Amino acid sequence: MKLHPRIKKALQLGVSLALAGWIFWYLYKDIALASLWEQIQSSKWSWILGSLAISLFGFWVRGWRWTLLISAEEGKAVTAHRAYHAVMVGYLVNLLVPRAGEVARCGVLQRSNGIPLGHLIGTVILERSIDFLFLVGVIFLAFLVENQLFVSLADELLDLRSLGEKALANIPLALAALLVLGLTLYFLAKKFTNHGLIQKAQHFFRDILSGLKQISRLNNPVGFWLSSILIWVIYFLTMYMVAMAIQSTAILSMGEVLLVMVMGSIGMIAPVQGGIGTFHALVALILIQFGISETDGKIFAAIIHGSQMILMLLAGLFSWIWMLRFPTWSKPAEA
Repeated sequence: MKLHPRIKKALQLGVSLALAGWIFWYLYKDIALASLWEQIQSSKWSWILGSLAISLFGFWVRGWRWTLLISAEEGKAVTAHRAYHAVMVGYLVNLLVPRAGEVARCGVLQRSNGIPLGHLIGTVILERSIDFLFLVGVIFLAFLVENQLFVSLADELLDLRSLGEKALANIPLALAALLVLGLTLYFLAKKFTNHGLIQKAQHFFRDILSGLKQISRLNNPVGFWLSSILIWVIYFLTMYMVAMAIQSTAILSMGEVLLVMVMGSIGMIAPVQGGIGTFHALVALILIQFGISETDGKIFAAIIHGSQMILMLLAGLFSWIWMLRFPTWSKPAEA
């Protein structure tokens, strides 16, 4: 029996929500709210507020970069201000339905500026391809900066006996990790049902190469690449400023914070709402390797993730209301 598409999407959303909630509960079930509240009160909020301010600037830069890819031949030119609000609406939707925000932000600009949806989605796919390349580059940079830690982590992860013992000691978390992996592989397999593995890889890299060629033909390719670098610098500064705000993590070096950022970025890729659970687990895991206690590592992850989610929620709601002010775009009548 074939399920109705809406029922199927609702089930997928329900599973994703349940998984995210369960991982989060399992991670924090032994941490008293009093401990979290005490850490929040003792944090240097000037650093945290600074991280939120620079995050907002980063969202604006992402919006400006998007305008460099958008062609307005069939609609009204998109300003950086309007692109920023569309991006924030996308983040807001992503908090509810994973990956749906990409389509939502395109829909916002289609409505307000008349840009074809297919063109906008193509620009977002190109953006994501470039972001993936930068993530790989940041991982490589982190390896160069903290290569000894990378090697020790690899040795630990490849120690099957140790891994098995840890899995048995944390069966619920291990099952959750397997479920996340299974869901990720399922969505990838579903997306590329008609492609073999080699064909899929070839197609992926052909798209990236085509995108790189397209960027070279932009009116401002230098601006695109510099803004792409700036976005990742801002990601790092956001993480670094929150680390400096908390006593237990203020001892981290810039290289160690870079590794925390890499782990957090990987956690955000998982098909759960806003990286809930997966972000916290991976960030806490890497902080433990730096000698931070498990409790402090989880509290750090909760503070940075929670503050960012609240920022996205409030800014996203404001942007959604702001964009509703604009009428639906209609093509001017020909004279």
